[in-house]
Amino acid sequence: MHIIDTKFRGLKIIQQKKVEDSRGSLRETYIKKIVKWDDLVFDYATVSKKNVLRGFHFNSKYPQAKYVSVLKGKILDYVIDLRKNSKTFGKSYSIELSDKNCKSLYIPEGFAHAYYSYSSLNIIYYRLSNYYQPRYEGGIFWNDKNLKLKWPTNKPILAKRDKKWGSFKDFKNIHKGF
Repeated sequence: MHIIDTKFRGLKIIQQKKVEDSRGSLRETYIKKIVKWDDLVFDYATVSKKNVLRGFHFNSKYPQAKYVSVLKGKILDYVIDLRKNSKTFGKSYSIELSDKNCKSLYIPEGFAHAYYSYSSLNIIYYRLSNYYQPRYEGGIFWNDKNLKLKWPTNKPILAKRDKKWGSFKDFKNIHKGF
């Protein structure tokens, strides 16, 4: 397992080690002595079908750092930097995460997060630095034209709430950044 820095302060790719044999495989997903920059206190997993897009989500009062791993399938993972004092404020970063490439993404507090599911079955495992507080959850519309994001489709399967989020401009007017 080793860490790869990105051009976004604190955003890291974790290349995990996978061992396979005739029985199957073993993959180290988290080692605290290597991933030691945050206290991750809350775990959960999502299961998404092909063409599902979840996000962009953030929490305004209880921000969460996220450690995202794909245990089964393949996703296109996107983040938007919402930290107003960051040189990458308003910029996005994307990466493919899959059970094949064994990469995870560490997302520090202050980012909006979304992903698109490529495979028919996608199991995504999260470790977070704060507990889920739905009352303070916010979002940015997945296809905000001003962000110029490149999604694999123009017609993903979305949750009702993800269809109603505002633009990045709305975020800046309401929150001014984090």
